[in-house]
Amino acid sequence: MRLLIAASGTGGHLFPALAVAEQLKEYKIEWLGVPNRLEKTLVPSDYTLHTIPVEGFQTRLGIKTLQVGLRLVSSIVQVRQLIKKHQIELIFTTGGYIAAPAIVAARLQGIPVILHESNFLPGKVTRWFSHWCSTVALGFEGSSQYLPGAQTCWVSTPVRSQFLAPQPLDLPIPDDAPLIVVVGGSQGAVAVNQMVRRCVPAWLQEGAVIVHLTGEKDPEAEILKHPRYFSLPFYQNMAGLLQRANLAISRAGAGTLTELAVTKTPAILIPYPYAAEDHQAYNAKVFADAGAAFMYRQGELTAELLEKQVLDLLKSPEKLQQMSEKIANLTLLDSAERLANLVRQTVGEKR
Repeated sequence: MRLLIAASGTGGHLFPALAVAEQLKEYKIEWLGVPNRLEKTLVPSDYTLHTIPVEGFQTRLGIKTLQVGLRLVSSIVQVRQLIKKHQIELIFTTGGYIAAPAIVAARLQGIPVILHESNFLPGKVTRWFSHWCSTVALGFEGSSQYLPGAQTCWVSTPVRSQFLAPQPLDLPIPDDAPLIVVVGGSQGAVAVNQMVRRCVPAWLQEGAVIVHLTGEKDPEAEILKHPRYFSLPFYQNMAGLLQRANLAISRAGAGTLTELAVTKTPAILIPYPYAAEDHQAYNAKVFADAGAAFMYRQGELTAELLEKQVLDLLKSPEKLQQMSEKIANLTLLDSAERLANLVRQTVGEKR
């Protein structure tokens, strides 16, 4: 059985695809990506990585639009050749611009496509091409409203396997101390980081431990020192960190939100304001409306408000417990297995 996985660019696209691939050990899997993106380092050697020159679609017409269009056509041709050469039976994609040539080539070759859309507001490629897919698997239950005419099902979003089992933590955090984890994300975290650092003294005074993941672009990352304040550009063991956390302050990417839901971590969400079509705000609103998180727009949030909100939660463990129970209802722990079974079922129907 032969499968092509088209997933590229960010952990939000790659980690769910890798989780599904792990469930399909009986398949011969080829991987489709683009040059010089994260898949170059994340996709294991078990899968052959093929790259195509496709780029994101432009909003303004111009010479760049023509170049992108020509590369799209070239990419479709390459994917068709790949399907023929490796006798691919199905394409699984996690969306993004790499999904476009994969879906079109699959359509031309008459093979099924399963697309997983992790965001509440589906991306442009998902909206444009969903009706050419056998199934669009959704990370959020309500997303089907944006995909009229598409066959959809809710499966949540797969997470890395370490999130599904208890993980040890190698940071010196006392068992009785409340832990606040700040996840700025790889993009645009500096404004949030600055706001958080103004709040840290009050949170420390309340007895909290803070693990602040600043990203690598914050020039003031080392400015604040305290034995219960850990400032790190990133941390490898996110599963262990979120499992231990009492509260997270985070952006609202779909992958991060799923990890918070799986680890039952209450959150204060600050959507990245420059995300495409403001999709992080849509994600965050689902969690806020469910009572699982508080959502604040970055432009409206002040250090004083953030400081008070966190202190109020630290003093209300029963409120944190209620949020923890509600956030757990927003995900399915067997998401990867559900997607893998959908792949098997769709291939079986084709045969």
